Amino acid sequence: MGEKVVASEFDLADRRLYRRKLQQCLVGLERLLDEKRFDRPRNLMGLEIELNLADSGGLPRMMNEEVLERIASRDFQTELAQFNIEVNIAPHQLSGRVLDQLSEELRSGLGYADRMASEVGARIIMVGILPTLEAQDMVSANLSRADRYQLLNDRILAMRGEDITLDIEGTEHLVYTSASIAPEAACTSTQMHLQVTPGRFADVWNAAQAISGAQVAVGANAPFLFGRELWRETRPILFQQATDTRPQELRVQGVRPLTWFGERWIDSVTDLFAENVRYFPPLLPICDDEDPLAVLDEGGVPRLRELTLHNGTIYRWNRPVYEVVDGVPHLRVENRVMPAGPTVEDVLANAAFYYGLVRGLADAPHPVWQRMPFEVAAANFDVSCRYGIGATMRWPRGRGGTLVEIPATELILDELLPAAATGLDAWGIDPVDRDHYLGIIEARCRRRTNGAEWQVAVFHRMLERGLDRRAALAAMTQRYREYMGEGEPAHTWPVD
Repeated sequence: MGEKVVASEFDLADRRLYRRKLQQCLVGLERLLDEKRFDRPRNLMGLEIELNLADSGGLPRMMNEEVLERIASRDFQTELAQFNIEVNIAPHQLSGRVLDQLSEELRSGLGYADRMASEVGARIIMVGILPTLEAQDMVSANLSRADRYQLLNDRILAMRGEDITLDIEGTEHLVYTSASIAPEAACTSTQMHLQVTPGRFADVWNAAQAISGAQVAVGANAPFLFGRELWRETRPILFQQATDTRPQELRVQGVRPLTWFGERWIDSVTDLFAENVRYFPPLLPICDDEDPLAVLDEGGVPRLRELTLHNGTIYRWNRPVYEVVDGVPHLRVENRVMPAGPTVEDVLANAAFYYGLVRGLADAPHPVWQRMPFEVAAANFDVSCRYGIGATMRWPRGRGGTLVEIPATELILDELLPAAATGLDAWGIDPVDRDHYLGIIEARCRRRTNGAEWQVAVFHRMLERGLDRRAALAAMTQRYREYMGEGEPAHTWPVD
């Protein structure tokens, strides 16, 4: 949910003061860039994975406080709803056998967390949307017991001025009205961070935007919501609608939503922060005592808290991050495209594909974003969310950038996987890890299956065997958790 805050309605500052502080922060950011104050290149990456809690029958368990008390690790934290927790992996240098190392850390950490959760009748499931969630689970009473979540809920609803409506038409059609933002908690993702220098930021962000459609196509894992089969990756459209502060009139006027793909390629990180300030009214206008320009005048490094808090309430699928660590500022691209799961192997295959491809495209002599209109990248993202690994995308070919329609699997096999391999080589990733994890992506494409396809296929098998929809989803979720625990990637899971 972005920047963590502790505040009540009475702490919310005057919007005019907050706008002035945002402008000061923008000036401060520009001065830091001009003065070349940012951290040197360190090739650091990091992961956050949002998780679901379910009982032995696959149904959601509203008990994250009890589970976290048992786990007793700072690596695990609350998330929006009581059936959510999150694990944060410490930054690692992107080189050598880091993927194998991360595999060991994740298997160990998640295995321990699952054992602790089982002591209070819960199990951990990594999946983009827990298939057994029902509308009655998504109420404000099931939000986590933290002030910041209730405050965020209240502010979004106050800005919207009416209940939230979900209207998602995919394989089936879902219409649902909610008096809270609780449906957003159904979305559980894998967030991948990459520290970059200011000079490289625009290229990396542009590359990340360009490949978002391919990422979703090959990694979709959220086909169900409230018992309905919707998009192969329903999470993005659900997230957008569940956090939408715009009533119908503002949507018709073209006002931008908080959950936003963007609308143009960028030249600098300041483009994104300036757009945030220009287009989006503050959701949490909480002012800090820091005077960022005075701090700079004294030779210090400002934390730019207003700017980072505002940025944390605008849910770009590739989001800029400014942070100060040990007195030194740095920038990160946070890739928020991918769902959680299905297994540790799948998560790291998705990571290898992303980190390799974003490096391969950012280093390319003829960047794809110079040959492809931004709106095509946005359309690729949308169509991949709808159809997953069966999507057909548009992609530029040759230096002239002639756009061609191509199945996502063909594009990935012919062009993107070789680029990802080149990128992993440039990071210095060990060839054994490179070939293993990119091999999982290749196998998904050749078999035309991923987490979403497996879920849908097994669900329909269960229906054919006479189970009703609710029982079929529960049975499928139980099998999913069993195979997840065994650890083999989802494209190898049996359907029958």
